[in-house]
Amino acid sequence: MPHYTSYDSAELSYRILGEDSGGPPLLCLAGGPGRDAAYLGDLGGLAAHHTLVVPDSRGTGASPPAGDPAAYAFPALARDLEALRAHLGLERFALLAHDAACATAQAYAAAHGDRLSHLVLVTPGSRLQGELPTDAEEIFESRTDEPWWVDAYVAVHSLPDAADLAEVRSLLLRAAPMAYGRWDAPQRAHAAGEPDQLNPVPRAGFWQGVDEPVRLGILHALRELPVPVLVVTGDLDAVTGMRAGEAVAASFHHGTLRPLHGVGHYPWVDEPDLFRPLVDDFLRTPLGL
Repeated sequence: MPHYTSYDSAELSYRILGEDSGGPPLLCLAGGPGRDAAYLGDLGGLAAHHTLVVPDSRGTGASPPAGDPAAYAFPALARDLEALRAHLGLERFALLAHDAACATAQAYAAAHGDRLSHLVLVTPGSRLQGELPTDAEEIFESRTDEPWWVDAYVAVHSLPDAADLAEVRSLLLRAAPMAYGRWDAPQRAHAAGEPDQLNPVPRAGFWQGVDEPVRLGILHALRELPVPVLVVTGDLDAVTGMRAGEAVAASFHHGTLRPLHGVGHYPWVDEPDLFRPLVDDFLRTPLGL
């Protein structure tokens, strides 16, 4: 796997998918936080028209753990992204982030907005926007007639008392159906690798050390971001819900919210033929707005 040198001399890895497509680069950040980026796959076929550059965040995939725990915090991960941009020699680039990595992407946009051409935020949470009401539990409760629901409910409510990592992974797998729009073969296959992709150390450090002035400074800078922003939500997403995406989209002067029907937390798995053209079309939006 190719590597790049980050701001603190750490050697971090990344993968390239769709290089033969000849398409423009699209840097893609995995969420979790602390999850192996393998779960992104080719993002529902986006690699057919774009060169996907997928970094392994510190302590995940082929990237080594951080020597300093502060390097797991999302503003520090944004510094890693800037080092990768410089390594690739990109003047401007399109950035896509999923789940918790949307906080990393927003921190990067606040600090280096002049380096972005487009920003895509997929099923984000709104922790960066503040403690806001969420509809994720309402969405979960609306699905009580689905055959997996009772076991997923028990698993979710057992997670806080899990004794060890093995039990956490077992419970996550039982709760997995709530993250998808349906529980068919593609969703089952995608979920099967989730427990093993989670690294608890980077996960624990992701939100650490980010104080209120930093959070507010990021939000202030996002209002001035002069590039188009697409926020994608799913109406069956019982992980982050839809209201979080609404709050995130409202943080940008040029933010567009696109909710997708019948879609959970992983739109490219549930409805790749909706997700792929939506992102493709958005990435053709002229930079000049």
